[in-house]
Amino acid sequence: MLKQAGPTLVTAPREGCGGGAGCGISLAQGEPLPEALRRRIENHPCYSEEAHHYFARMHLAVAPACNIQCHYCNRKYDCANESRPGVVSELLTPEQAVQKTLAVAAAIPELAVVGIAGPGDPLANPARTFATFRALSAQAPDLKLCVSTNGLALPEHVEELVKHNIGHVTITINCLDPDIGAKIYPWIFWDHRRIGGRRAAEILIAQQLKGLEMLVAKDVLVKINSVMIPGVNDEHLQELNRVVKQKGAFLHNIMPLLARPEHGTYYGLTGQREPDFQELHALREACGAQLKTMRHCRQCRSDAVGLLGQNRSEEFSLNKVRRLRIDPQAAMAKRAETHEAIRQRLAERQGKIAAPATLPSRQSSAPAPRAVLMAVASKGGGLIDEHFGQAHEFLLYEVTTASARLLGRRQTDLYCTGPANCGDAESNLNGIIRALAGCELLLCARIGYTPWQKLESAGIQPNGEHALEPIEDALTAVYRELLAAGKLDKTLGVRQTSA
Repeated sequence: MLKQAGPTLVTAPREGCGGGAGCGISLAQGEPLPEALRRRIENHPCYSEEAHHYFARMHLAVAPACNIQCHYCNRKYDCANESRPGVVSELLTPEQAVQKTLAVAAAIPELAVVGIAGPGDPLANPARTFATFRALSAQAPDLKLCVSTNGLALPEHVEELVKHNIGHVTITINCLDPDIGAKIYPWIFWDHRRIGGRRAAEILIAQQLKGLEMLVAKDVLVKINSVMIPGVNDEHLQELNRVVKQKGAFLHNIMPLLARPEHGTYYGLTGQREPDFQELHALREACGAQLKTMRHCRQCRSDAVGLLGQNRSEEFSLNKVRRLRIDPQAAMAKRAETHEAIRQRLAERQGKIAAPATLPSRQSSAPAPRAVLMAVASKGGGLIDEHFGQAHEFLLYEVTTASARLLGRRQTDLYCTGPANCGDAESNLNGIIRALAGCELLLCARIGYTPWQKLESAGIQPNGEHALEPIEDALTAVYRELLAAGKLDKTLGVRQTSA
């Protein structure tokens, strides 16, 4: 049952739940967070869009086994050149994972969250997973601990998760219809045997929803991941969004299917189409009207380290970590100092947002200025600090008089990877232009003459005047300039006709 509470819809607290911040609160996109809930996610880069610019995360690859098979998954080891879930370079023991965490936490004081997300399923490897969490709780108690699971074994481990103070859990739920599930999961391993087909999907879905309800009742914040698979579950995900909202999920992360032949997955090898950005955006918008959707996900590797959008794991290989001398107490003190400085910076930014600079005056009868789609090249720290030629992804923002709203990201090949591959630069640039279809401006730290000309000819105006500025500040400044110059009554360049 839903109850109206001011502007925010909340589900009625379950009996015995106590109405905590994670107990059934479900917010639509753009609705303000209750203060208690904001504090719980303020330094979690996956649960807070704002936090992902400033706080780092790391994934510990301690869970090799999986209890289900997905058509979009291929667990790859010793693979440094791919960035997607299930890919790792080093599988860790719990002891090695703790050693690596302490090294990362000393070198990257912005580290706030440590999660286990694979390369298999953490709860299919409970001994390794919980041994890691026990040691981390003792040696780095200031770090948030997280789990990402397919949910099959979740109900039997909820009590253990709560015991280890796991306050954030992600469940990947791709469908509620077993007939759809049978097209995504060829088998599960359940009750000491392999089960396939529709029956496998029925069991998995029931376990996922049961686990979600149990976690919410324990006041755990739950994020739902769903992979958007065109022609398979894309038309079903709005119903899934509605149901998980009713059951108390906090956030819904709808991710695009990654299915290229080189990934070696069933979908990649059989030609299953990936969704385009417009399809993904439309689905996120439709679902966001009910339950807040995540727009800043990077679909990280199972050994990712650093800010979202970064993977510094190679800097902390086991061979390198073994040679380091770490002072955990000094590192913890440095993290506390760094986190407090970030919080103060965020509080200052919130003050600026609460009292925005005055925009050029307009007649009250005039229509509101239109939105402009802008792309940004960033290294992942909330700044416009990436050279165009080094960008492997672009963040897309819808900018209006009211806000600069992140819509998502578009991955691309690097424009030029060096003299040996300069022959690919023109083809890569054409691919970037296609990826940025619909964008009218591109903000980056620097850009060369040739790509500038090509982008401008395609109707995308490059802008390198805001290097090292915060993204939202720069986007707002550019929008104000356009508005003051009267340029928002028409498109800024020759709009592209193909995506």
